[in-house]
Amino acid sequence: MNRVYQLFLRLVDRLPMPSMRTQRLLALAALLSQALIAVTGSVVRVTGSGLGCPTWPKCFDDSLLPIPQEDVPWWHQAIEFGNRQIAVWIVVTTSIAIVLAVTRARRRREILVYAWILPFSTFAQGILGGITVLTGLRWWVVGAHMLVSCAMVWIAATLYAKVAEPDDGAEIEAAPAGARTLVAASAVVMSLVLAAGVVVTAAGPHAGDRTNPKAIDRLDASIPLLSLTHGLLVALYVAILIAAAVLIYRGPSSEAVRRRLKILFAVVAAQSLIGVVQYFTGVPALLVVLHVAGAMSVIAETAILYRLMSPRVVRGSDRAGDMLPV
Repeated sequence: MNRVYQLFLRLVDRLPMPSMRTQRLLALAALLSQALIAVTGSVVRVTGSGLGCPTWPKCFDDSLLPIPQEDVPWWHQAIEFGNRQIAVWIVVTTSIAIVLAVTRARRRREILVYAWILPFSTFAQGILGGITVLTGLRWWVVGAHMLVSCAMVWIAATLYAKVAEPDDGAEIEAAPAGARTLVAASAVVMSLVLAAGVVVTAAGPHAGDRTNPKAIDRLDASIPLLSLTHGLLVALYVAILIAAAVLIYRGPSSEAVRRRLKILFAVVAAQSLIGVVQYFTGVPALLVVLHVAGAMSVIAETAILYRLMSPRVVRGSDRAGDMLPV
C-alpha cells in the first residue's frame, strides 16, 4: 500500500505547485459542489423525477442515456439524469482536484484527511443514490441520502476553513471557550433539526414519486406534530447561537469570528423565513428547493464559524485570527 501511495506522490509531483489562493478556490469549489448536489437532489424530489431513470448505474437497463418512454416523461428523465451528471462531472471533479492540490502542496495531515474524505464519500453517496432508486424511493433511504449530503457539506466547509491556515502554525483561542462549546452544541442541535426536516418531508406532499404509483412511499405521521418538533428544535438552535453570541461579544474574540457570526445569523434568519412561508403556503416546490439551499448554507456557515474560533496561526502572531482570509 505504501508503494502505491509513493507512486501516487511521484505522479502528483508532475503537476504545477498550487498557490494558497488556488487551494482555497478549489476547496470552495468542492464545498459549493457538495451543496449543489443536495439542491439538485431536492429538485429531483419536488418534481417527482426520482425514477426518471428507473435503474442504476444506467438510466435504463439497456441504455446509459435517457431514451423515449411512454410511461416516463422526458423532463423527468432530464432532471434525474442531469442530477447524476452533476454528481459525476462536478462533484467528483472538484473532490479529486482538491485532493491533488493539497497533496502536491504537501499540506499537513488533517487537511489531507479531510480532502480524501470527499471523493470516497462521494463514491459512497453514489452507491446510496443507486439504492434509493432501486428500492423505489423509500422515504428512509431518501432521508439517509440527504443527511449524508449534509455531513459532506460540513466536512467540505471545515476543509475550506483549514486550507486557509498555515501548516507550521499553532492553534489559538479566537473566542471564549464557552462560546466554542455553545457553537458545538448548536451543531448537534442543528443535526437534529435536519433529521426532523427530513422526516417532515417524508410525511409531506413531496415524498416518493407522485407520477409512479409503485414509488409513492410516504411516512404515515402527523405533519403538524412533526413540524412543531422541527420548529422547536430550530428555536433551540437559535437560542444556543444567541447565547454564544453574547459570550463572543462580551469576551475577547477575533474580528473574523464576529464577522462570520453576523453572516450566520443572516443566513439563519432567511432560512427561518423561508420555512415559515413554506409551511403556511402549502409547501410549494420552489420554496422547498430554496429551503434545502438555505440548510446547506447554515451547515457551512456553522462549520466555518466553529473552526474560526480556534484557528491555526503563525507562531508568535497573537492577532493572526483577525487576518484569516476565510
